[in-house]
Amino acid sequence: MSPLLPISLFVLLTAVITFAGYRVYARPTRFQKRLGSLEETQPGAAASAGPSGASDRTWLVRVVQTIGEKVPISPQEAGLTRRTMIAAGLRSNRAVAVFYGLKIILALVFLVGAGFVWANISNPILKLLVWPAFPAAGFFLPNLGLDLLVNRRQERIRFALPDALDLMVVCMEAGLGLDQAIASVAKELLSTHKDLSEELGLVTLEMRAGKRRMEALKNLSDRTGEPDLSKLVATMVQADRFGTSVAESLRAHSDFMRVKRRQQAEERAAKIGVKLTFPIFFLIMPAIMLVAAGPGIMQLIRGLAMMRTL
Repeated sequence: MSPLLPISLFVLLTAVITFAGYRVYARPTRFQKRLGSLEETQPGAAASAGPSGASDRTWLVRVVQTIGEKVPISPQEAGLTRRTMIAAGLRSNRAVAVFYGLKIILALVFLVGAGFVWANISNPILKLLVWPAFPAAGFFLPNLGLDLLVNRRQERIRFALPDALDLMVVCMEAGLGLDQAIASVAKELLSTHKDLSEELGLVTLEMRAGKRRMEALKNLSDRTGEPDLSKLVATMVQADRFGTSVAESLRAHSDFMRVKRRQQAEERAAKIGVKLTFPIFFLIMPAIMLVAAGPGIMQLIRGLAMMRTL
């Protein structure tokens, strides 16, 4: 085995630990001290600085963004990536460039790893497959991470919907309109269900900016991509269009979602027995057999050895 592989892994691990320590411990402390001194000397300096200024960008993000901006992508692909990242909760203007820059960097890193693997294998067919497979895996790995972020955020929004609907019904029965109820629910859910609170807050901002309520709600459905939220928006649109009680529609939809969530929990509980078959058979059963039959087998082997000596 080539000695370059463990040396490279050691250098990479050292770099990752150093960077994480700098980001988590050293850099925040320096920024806090600096911000404290700025507040003492210039109280209005923090308000005048823009959120997208160069001071809040680390050198690593700038490098990745610069690489991503050089990637030739079509406007359709960039728009699709932007929509997926918005569904994951990443709304920064430089998110798409950073995403593609990360794809290129990971592809190069995996290409270097392919060189080490190629030097340590003897099968000629595997040697041919290593070079295209490793860079492709590094290039598409961020897509898997982004899909995972989208699925987790949609799940959090789905679990928060019944509570939000109950609060909205209470607000509307107390005399608030639908627009005021959405704004109130967005404020109340900020500490418990942050993702749904942000989305409802964006709906409120769009309505204040002049968009129609139904258009803002449809934008909410398109941003998240959550099917349950799309059904809720369709219910609210139909209730507003036909003049029925929105509060009653929301209460019925909330009850439906709670029943659906309970049925999904029961379905998952029923699958546990089947899913535990393989861990029990391959992990737990060998350990039990080793503990239960191990001493007896050792005694049997020892007895047979003594008989052979006799």
